[in-house]
Amino acid sequence: MTKPFFRTDSLSVIFGGLSALNNLDLEIEQGQIIGLIGPNGAGKTTAFNAITGSVRTSAGSVIFQGMDITGWRTYRIARTGIARTFQQIRLYDDLSVLENVMVAGHTTIQYSFVEAVVGFGRFAADERRIRSKAEGLLELMGLIDTASEKAESLPYGRQRKVEIARALALEPKLLLLDEPVAGMNPRETIEFGELLGKLHRDLNLTIGLIDHDMSFVMDICQRIKVIDHGVPIAWGTPLEIQRNEQVIAAYLGEG
Repeated sequence: MTKPFFRTDSLSVIFGGLSALNNLDLEIEQGQIIGLIGPNGAGKTTAFNAITGSVRTSAGSVIFQGMDITGWRTYRIARTGIARTFQQIRLYDDLSVLENVMVAGHTTIQYSFVEAVVGFGRFAADERRIRSKAEGLLELMGLIDTASEKAESLPYGRQRKVEIARALALEPKLLLLDEPVAGMNPRETIEFGELLGKLHRDLNLTIGLIDHDMSFVMDICQRIKVIDHGVPIAWGTPLEIQRNEQVIAAYLGEG
């Protein structure tokens, strides 16, 4: 029997006696784009936080490529091949766009502290490699023309793309996106959906995303998990989710 690329088994998170996430079973096949949706406060971001080690799990497990990574530290999980973005953009505003992406690339450095101080040995080669990789990602994201600009000077939609380029610098196998089109106008959302499809195809990325834009989610995701008040209530294709009476009542609204 083939092991799933990624799965959670009965994943639960309790804060102060309140259940923020209750027995989430989620399975993602390699190469899929899946969505995690639900009303505000449903536990979606808590799920991503638990998966990536930002919050402590109360019960259940997270399995990635056959490894039980439950309870691992965030940096260690990132090194296994899981990267994420956040609801609130977390860029270094005082750094350039290129420098923001290069920061993530420094997780792969091979030079020592002494080599960095004196600027010899592996330092120069590593820095050239990291810069080249960052420039390639900015080219891929359509941002190379902004490489020298301060990140804070970019429009919101482009800042989102910088954040994703930085996540891609970690060379993830699984990319988790928390509300990637929040705050985007309809044109930006369409363009971002096209870009995400390109990244999925060209980089063979497996993607999990949270978003409240139902048109975006339904258009791009192959399968969708719905949770309500921390409890999973549905799993299926976009069409199945749209027709699910429990989902309609709990999330999409009656009728």
